[in-house]
Amino acid sequence: MSVDAAQLRTLTQEFLAAHPPATTPRGDFLSARFDTGLAWVHYPKGLGGLDVPRSLQAVVDAELEAADAPGNDPRRNGIGLGMAAPTILHHGTDEQKQRFLKPLWVGEEVWCQLFSEPGAGSDLAALGTRAVRDGDDWIVNGQKVWTSGAHNSRFAILIARTDPDVPKHRGITYFVCDMTDPGVEVRPLRQITGEAEFNEVFLTDVRIPDAHRLGAVGNGWKVAQTTLNNERVAIGGMRIPREGGLIGIVAKTWRERPELRTADLHQRLVKLWVEAEVARVTGERLRQQLVAGHPGPEGAGMKLGFARLNQEISGLEVELLGEEGLLYDDWTLRRPEFVDFGGREAGYRYLRAKGNSIEGGTSEVLLNIVAERVLGLPPEPRTDKDVAWKDLAR
Repeated sequence: MSVDAAQLRTLTQEFLAAHPPATTPRGDFLSARFDTGLAWVHYPKGLGGLDVPRSLQAVVDAELEAADAPGNDPRRNGIGLGMAAPTILHHGTDEQKQRFLKPLWVGEEVWCQLFSEPGAGSDLAALGTRAVRDGDDWIVNGQKVWTSGAHNSRFAILIARTDPDVPKHRGITYFVCDMTDPGVEVRPLRQITGEAEFNEVFLTDVRIPDAHRLGAVGNGWKVAQTTLNNERVAIGGMRIPREGGLIGIVAKTWRERPELRTADLHQRLVKLWVEAEVARVTGERLRQQLVAGHPGPEGAGMKLGFARLNQEISGLEVELLGEEGLLYDDWTLRRPEFVDFGGREAGYRYLRAKGNSIEGGTSEVLLNIVAERVLGLPPEPRTDKDVAWKDLAR
């Protein structure tokens, strides 16, 4: 039986009455919410959802927010919620969905992404991490890099080369890797901000059971597209209120510090405010399109805009603050659980925004995606398209 907004609101209120947020332990509350189908309502019944349109999630969220109910801290497990979960839902077996989705959503198990490599960042399909079949297991050897949150993660989504004798986009297989297994070594990568939210991960004879393979052998590139499309929407299409994000921080400073104002800065601030509002509304439209199916290449455009705006707004903030904008509180090596643009000073935001045009797909690669898959322009010549991976120049 279909559920409309009024019925879903009633169901959420009944759930809150049975599990009062003020007296129910956080873990128990989140677990019960998942079992009731109020985690992500568009997911199937039994997997945290009710098989209803994604748009109805807002009805649930409004009731829970009004009741001051605990959340599952999505910033801490953004890769799991935004990338791993939809990939498992779309490509995983019933056993994999039952095993991974609930502890992922509740936050008991944090996830990271083992995709990029030192020699395969922008050209991800050129990856060289190898997975060799050994009975019911795969033995994996290689190195991954720019792995956000690997130091806090239990599981990782991993792509590895299982057949070097075919062109690079083929012969890739997609796995779930247990980050606590022998042979997995995580090393911090210190960034320009002083933090090490990123890591490099070394895989030495890591055994992954075939039961942790997502999709068919050699079909990993197709599975990875589900992950990457969701990643771009998660980064570029985040739901924020008007004047949320970095533009809100700069606008607040402008209103509270009139002595910093100049005519030129005012003109630039207004321009970026309008662009931020356009991006916010466009992101809302993109999320509404998701109700009808899986995210497409349009997410690449959103992610492009997000990166450019963050960099321009953070640059404006440093200029607005003058000498204050050059101050930096602490370069001590820290290993945060998530990126917090609002919790640090302007200098941090300026430096960290530089990574926005690299992470989640470089802006140069995303421009190609928009040109070819959104605008329908002729693709660039690719001489390696039909060459076996083992024969590529490296």
